[in-house]
Amino acid sequence: MNEIKGIVSDIKKGEIRPIYFLMGEESYYIDSLTKYIENNILSEEEKGFNQVILYGKDVDMDEVISNAKRYPMMAERQVIVVREAQHLVRSIDKLLPYAEQPQPTTVLVFAYKGKSLDKRKKIYKALQKNGVILDAKKLYDNQIPDWIRRVLKGGGYTIDPKASEMLVEFLGNDLGRIANELEKLKGIIPRTEVITPEHIETNIGISKDFNNFELKSAIAERDVMKAGRIIKYFSQNPGDHPVLLTVALLHSFFAQVLAYQGLPSHHDKNAVARAIGLKGTYPLRDIGTAARNYPMKKVSNIIHVLREVDAKSKGVGVYQLPPGDLYKELMFKIMY
Repeated sequence: MNEIKGIVSDIKKGEIRPIYFLMGEESYYIDSLTKYIENNILSEEEKGFNQVILYGKDVDMDEVISNAKRYPMMAERQVIVVREAQHLVRSIDKLLPYAEQPQPTTVLVFAYKGKSLDKRKKIYKALQKNGVILDAKKLYDNQIPDWIRRVLKGGGYTIDPKASEMLVEFLGNDLGRIANELEKLKGIIPRTEVITPEHIETNIGISKDFNNFELKSAIAERDVMKAGRIIKYFSQNPGDHPVLLTVALLHSFFAQVLAYQGLPSHHDKNAVARAIGLKGTYPLRDIGTAARNYPMKKVSNIIHVLREVDAKSKGVGVYQLPPGDLYKELMFKIMY
């Protein structure tokens, strides 16, 4: 995020580089920065003759370079955008001579998704010297609630931690989908209101009562009745609540509980959160509750059970069982 803000800030100040090589696993950042460059380097009048959109699967590197070497018409610069540039991976080294001496009146943008250049190669060093390289890394699941908070804060909005957890559970780590839903919420909810689980349920269609966040809390508290109601709902709606996702989230949760139990002290919440890999202290409530309700030996056993159920859900060693049966087995072995 800070790297992208820096690039955008430089462009706003008129510090525009001749090449922007946007690469990596997180397509949301690549798309966002590509769109910003498309919309903000040239005026609308200049774009007609001086902005060209190419697609990596439809062109070769020679054609890209040929376009980049043209001079702008009645404008200070031209913008050449190569979308889906990862299709040019086999000919990327052909870009080296141009990267070493880029056309100063061209802004050449590569949206190179899902891949990253080898930093040891000459092409990487040339692009780094004469242009801008963005290597967009995927966020870990536990980083996304904090990302949601920061994105909303930038627009003057705040969100309840449980609401952000619900978004992550429902939408996963797809930042593009999450950003779209956040835009929807910002169009509905005033800045003066905190975005709550009720807002998520009403406007996005995620149940505030029957989700993995609530299941995790019920298990932490050893609330058998509440956990039972949730897994019944999950069993009836397996398409929206796949066993694999629930098992993965619970495995991560109990791994954090085990790490929490191994700490010598729990007084400094910020230090505890850092030690077990959390971006904030809010999840410590359920982790601390589970640590008190499940001895360390039991937590280790639960992690083993979660691995077994994960294998069974994939049909390993047994015929693939119905989701309802897997959920029942999982809850029984955790709670008792």
